[in-house]
Parts: sequence; C-alpha cells; structure tokens
Amino acid sequence: MTSICDIVIIGGGPAGLAAAAAAYRSGVHDIILLERDIRLGGILQQCIHNGFGLHHFGEELTGPEYASRFIDDIQELGITYWTDTTVLDVEQIPTKNRHLVTAVNTQNGLIQLQTKAVILATGCRERTRGALTIPGTRPAGIFTAGSAQRFVNIDGYLPGRKIVILGSGDIGLIMARRLTLEGAEVKLICEVMPFSSGLARNKVQCVENFNIPLKFSHTVTQIHGTHRVEGVTVSAVDSSRKPLPGTEEYIECDTLLLSVGLIPENEIALKSGIQIDAATAGPIVNEHKETTVPGIFACGNAVHVHDLVDFVTTESMCAGSNAAKYVLNTTPVSNDQPVSVRAGNRVRYTVPQYLSQNTTENENGCDIMLRTTDVYRNISITAYSSHKRIATQKKNVVSPGEMLSIHLNRYQLQQIKETLTVSIELPEEDID
Repeated sequence: MTSICDIVIIGGGPAGLAAAAAAYRSGVHDIILLERDIRLGGILQQCIHNGFGLHHFGEELTGPEYASRFIDDIQELGITYWTDTTVLDVEQIPTKNRHLVTAVNTQNGLIQLQTKAVILATGCRERTRGALTIPGTRPAGIFTAGSAQRFVNIDGYLPGRKIVILGSGDIGLIMARRLTLEGAEVKLICEVMPFSSGLARNKVQCVENFNIPLKFSHTVTQIHGTHRVEGVTVSAVDSSRKPLPGTEEYIECDTLLLSVGLIPENEIALKSGIQIDAATAGPIVNEHKETTVPGIFACGNAVHVHDLVDFVTTESMCAGSNAAKYVLNTTPVSNDQPVSVRAGNRVRYTVPQYLSQNTTENENGCDIMLRTTDVYRNISITAYSSHKRIATQKKNVVSPGEMLSIHLNRYQLQQIKETLTVSIELPEEDID
C-alpha cells in the first residue's frame, strides 16, 4: 500500500494527538497519525490517577480523561489515524523533497507513505534491569514500574504482595500508592541519589501520606531467588554512588519494581540520520521543534522526558503548527549561523539546543526548558550571551525532578550573540 500525504505523525499519545490537532488548525488537513498500540492515548490510558490538566485545562483530570479530550478533538476534525501500526523506517527522498515512511499493520500489510513533513511523537521507554547490572539470578517478579502499572490498571493483575521499589521516579512513587491501595505491602522505596527524582507532590501524596518507607542514598545490590524473587539486599552508597561495605540489609519480598529513569524512543530518529543530544538521549531540535533533518519535527517525551503532560501538550502544539508552516512554505527564514543554546553551571541540559529563526521575527519569544544537576535553594535561572546577562528568573527551590523554563521575549532574543548560555546561579555569584 502506497499513499501520499502532507504530514505523518508517528505516535498517538498526548504529544501526537496535540500535534495533529495543531497542524490541522494551522491549515494542513491531509494528516495521517500512526499508533502502534490498539488504542490512542499512549501512556495516559494506564494513568488512572488524577493530577493532569491543571495547566492546560485549568482543572484536575485523570489520564484517560485528559487523553479523551484530544481523541474526541481529532475525531471531530476528521483526522485520519491508524492504530496497531508499527513504523519501521523514515527515509528522505531528495529528488522529491519528501520523506518516505515505511510502516506495517495487520490490515494493510506493508505501508509506504510519501509525506512533506514528519512529526516524531514516539514518547519514551523505561530503563530496565539490564542497564543497572544488579547482581543476582533472573527470577520472576522483576518489573519496571510502568509495566506493573499496566498490569494493575488495564489488565487487572497484581504483580506481587510484598514489594520493594528501586528508584523514586514519578511512576514508582505513584505505583507505591496504587499497590498499597490494592492490598500489597510496599516494604521500601530506595533511591541511589540523596534526593527524589520525582515531583515533590508525588513524594508527599504517594509516599509520606501512606507512611511508606523511603531511603535516599541506598540501592539494591543483590537479588535473591531462583524461580521467584525471595528478597533483595539493600546497601547504602557513598557520594560516588558506590555501595558501602557493612551497610547491607536483607529485605524479604516477592516483587522488585524498577523506577530508574526514562529514555526517549530514538530508534527512528537514529535511522533517519537525526543528531541526538547525549544529555537528553533525544533528537536535537530548534525553537520550531524541527530536528537537524529538514522536514522532520519532534516533540514530547521523544525529545526529552517531561514531568507534566501539560508541558508535552504545549510543546507538541508548537511542533504541529510549525510542521504545518513548513508544508505551506510559510516558515520564517533561518539564520545562516544558528545560535547554539548551551547548558551552563548546574544545568544538565537545555531544550531547544539551538535557535535557528531570525530573532527579529520571533514575535512571541521563546521558552528554554532545562533541568538542574542537583537540589539548590534561593537560586536564579540566568540566560546570558557574551558574558552579558539577558534574562533572569528567581526560584526558591529547584531539583532535577522538576523541569524548569526561562522565557526570552523578542527584545531579549535580539541581544543574543553567537551562543546563549543558561545557568543556575547561587546567591553569592554574579556573572556581570
């Protein structure tokens, strides 16, 4: 099966849905949305807890409620979408200035779509035990927190009765509460870092309010059991995150959940020749959410892992509208020499990684997203170029689990020379 369209969106989660609606409203109606699951909505379908939509809708929704609003929207707009469809490859067709998207599903078999623009909204995946190299056997009862969430919330299976959770990511914290409500005993949450990697509200609502033990600077150093997990050994770690001899503690359990970080799905991006940021593990993008390959855009957790779906929606709407402008040939002319956006002191990464648009034409300004390397108090988020302070924003407390942003208006963007650096400045520091 071969078809021609204007925009192909890969991924039918919150990012893909928002991008599709924004592209349609920006004037491009020939859109095809591809989703490999049997239903639209992505990860939101298994996130039955509330807390979604406070920024975008101004009200508190559950994950399925949040997703249903966008699903209803694209159905009302009449946007074509295919579920149970897996994308295999995205190639450039230089002679036609198009991209060839190869996919497969059970109804149409092999599908090839020629398109002017592609939006990658593929989301992210969980880091597994293989990436942690925890010593021990390979018994049943070891799950990532997200797979356990799907078992409980969608399939109706309880993964175990006595649970230990490694990592304090948001999904792990939420599952600690969920499993407790289902009658399981969460014996411990251990986090190798000296701070929580999840949102502060999840730490309070899901752990502290349910009196679930949480140990920082601890990790699992041994898994016990042959056919099924029988217990784990937990050890304290030093400042280099190496286990301290003599601090071992055996904890009896039948299940180990891993909540040790998320990684953007970048296989398609890598095949397409898109440059990947080593810090985010996602594609390098500019302020239009366009990657280093012209005509391919990326948004949501495929670019960098977000903590709130509302931010995913905002970013994806930007990607959708700019992809439509690209198709309609109304994208502003880019600079010959793009402005590089660099992560400065105490900043782990920034998104976008560069600014391509002529700054004098950017009416609405630009938001630079970032994450810190540690927990800091009474700081200033500072953007500067050529040692000149351009913008600053004060914060009482920041942590790596909270995504931050600093807005640069049109006038501030005009002051950028060659490179923009975003740093976290402590009270006693002054770069002027």
